[in-house]
Amino acid sequence: MTNQYKKSTPIILAAVLGGCSLMPNYERPSAPVPAAWPDSVKLKATTGLALADWQHYFPDPRLQALIAAALENNRDLRIATERIAEARAQYGIQRADRFPNVNLAATRNASLTPASASVTGSALSIQRYDVGVNLLTYELDFWGRVSSLSASAKASYLATESAQRAFRLSLIADVANAYLSLLEMRERTQLAVTTVKARAETRDLLARRRESGVSTDSDWLQAEGSYQAAVAELANLEQQQAAAENLLNLLLGQSMAEMKDLPAGRSLAEQGISSDLFAGLPAEVLLQRPDVLAAEQQLIAANANIGAARAAFLPRIALTGSAGTASGSLSGLFAAGSGAWSFQPSIILPLFDAGRNSANVDIAKARKVIAVAEYEKTIQQAFREVADLLSARDKLAEQLAAQQANAEAQNHLLRLVEARYQAGIVSHLEVLDAQRESFAAEQGAIQVRRAWFSAATQLYKALAGESNDSADRTTQKVTRE
Repeated sequence: MTNQYKKSTPIILAAVLGGCSLMPNYERPSAPVPAAWPDSVKLKATTGLALADWQHYFPDPRLQALIAAALENNRDLRIATERIAEARAQYGIQRADRFPNVNLAATRNASLTPASASVTGSALSIQRYDVGVNLLTYELDFWGRVSSLSASAKASYLATESAQRAFRLSLIADVANAYLSLLEMRERTQLAVTTVKARAETRDLLARRRESGVSTDSDWLQAEGSYQAAVAELANLEQQQAAAENLLNLLLGQSMAEMKDLPAGRSLAEQGISSDLFAGLPAEVLLQRPDVLAAEQQLIAANANIGAARAAFLPRIALTGSAGTASGSLSGLFAAGSGAWSFQPSIILPLFDAGRNSANVDIAKARKVIAVAEYEKTIQQAFREVADLLSARDKLAEQLAAQQANAEAQNHLLRLVEARYQAGIVSHLEVLDAQRESFAAEQGAIQVRRAWFSAATQLYKALAGESNDSADRTTQKVTRE
């Protein structure tokens, strides 16, 4: 007995005894992550896992308008949406194979055999007209081959739908992050403009005092260097602001400057985004993420393909037939006695295929193992992402409070040093040092505030924050089908 039939014998016996699908029973793999979040994460039981939709989570009216525009115009989202339509149609095609295909056909056949080729020695002319209902080749799915392929197509469709939801969440978060970055660059640029103006005034004042012999050349050179450093930082911030605006325009699918009736926006400090979200247990969070759902549907599809590959070892029974009328003349097509029918059942049993079917089963099994590993990897990556963001939420809040206190202290120190300089107690060098420290502290506070809001935005995406009602309805509809 060949290796092929050694492998196929258990499959054939199981199918004969069971008379049903050869698709393995699907069992969701256990999540390869800890049962609880790391000790460094401080959970806040405030709003629960059911997060608000993005319109409520991002209260800035301008940001809301930008997100809505991106959801309508972004080309990548449009591609992802059409992928769903493509997968839905592919599932419809595969599902149609589970039902008979019946056609109405009308044909005319005419032939002429010359006398030289006729056994009768005279020319033979034949005319035939047929009208009937035809049953195209229909496979009796005893072993579940067709239903397994249909289940695989359905899972692939659901995976595509979940992937589109994941991209939609990512787009919302990316637009929010780009907008927050743009606000950060604008505020830092404005701070730099004010600093350049103040240092220019100080430089000009010292120039006049140097001309009158009150200040030294070193004081003026220090002021000139401080001014030029501020000008360089301003140019750098303006370049970053332009890059942030270009990124936002790319995500929007259009130029923000061309958008009409954009509502007024809020400052960075007034965004009102709250990150006090309760993550719950890891299994509760991770299994709701669309990327994890997509990975699981891919695993289900791979599992179904094993059933289709196994069924290839077994006989395939197909039915073909027709019923209608036939006549040698068009006028007699519906006359009495013109009824005609044909019925052609067939059964095909593979005898020798050089190991092709066995190799297909091995491929299907290997792809399932790969799908399991990808599913587990997706969960592990999701666990890390959520844990990192939960920790960042708390640590950035502490950092922001400290940075704001530092900025207030540096501003107060600057005022004291400037007063002492006016009184002639300290040198101008101490004033420059205080200005640099104050400027850096203000810039740092803006950066940390934007980082905190970005963490809140990413946490919303990581917890699958958008409402899943529409996706759940789609899943239930396809499952019933």
